[in-house]
Parts: sequence; C-alpha cells; structure tokens
Amino acid sequence: MATTEERMKILKMVEEGKVSPEDGAKLLAALSESAGHKAGSSAGTPGYANIRNAGGARWLRIRVTDMVTGKQKVSVNLPIGLVSVGAKIAAKFAPEAESLEINQIVEAIKSGAQGKIIDVMDDEDGEHVEIYVE
Repeated sequence: MATTEERMKILKMVEEGKVSPEDGAKLLAALSESAGHKAGSSAGTPGYANIRNAGGARWLRIRVTDMVTGKQKVSVNLPIGLVSVGAKIAAKFAPEAESLEINQIVEAIKSGAQGKIIDVMDDEDGEHVEIYVE
C-alpha cells in the first residue's frame, strides 16, 4: 500500500494548484496500482501496459545537479507505475520538452533498461541531469 506521506504530497500539490484535481486523482490511482503490483496486481496504465514489469525495475530517479556548486537542485524518485502519469504532468510544466525524449525514456523502461538511461551536461545552464532506473 502507498505510504501516507506519498499520498499527502500528491494532495498538497493539488491544494497548491501545481496539479489539477483530475491529475491528482490519476496519480493517487497509479500510486495504488503501483502498491497493488507489489502484491501481485497486473493492471497497467493504458498506452504503457506492463511498464512496471519491465526488467523488475521499481523506481525512476531524476537528479539535477548544479555543476558549479555541486549541490543537488532536484532529486525526484518516481515509482515506475507513475511514469506515464508523471510524463503527462511534466509536459504541462515544461512544454519545451520534446515528447520524443519522454517516449524514449518510457520505451527504455519497457524494454527492461536498468541503470543510467539519460546523462546530460547542460553547460549553458550549468546543470547536470541524470535519469536512471533502479
């Protein structure tokens, strides 16, 4: 079962207007599905069927580090079951992000990729972005 803390984070995002109530409901449902998968559930998110089963991967981890200071600016751990919902929400916050890149990440996870799948150093913004699956 999903932790109370995870559920509260989602509800707080809805309360703050960062996520629509509909997206919040989808996140909560996906979180429950992800927890249900650990108990043997085989339900999948439409369009990304069985993404949680790919190679036994459990978490998508996103890290953004400031290359000048070395401090971590962003650290997000997303259950694999929330990847498709998270990708849709991310597209709303970063419309400049190309959906092709998101689709490549989803495909890598579906094919069972483990470890680092994205490693980008953005010299212009001074950021190091890493995305990996554990």
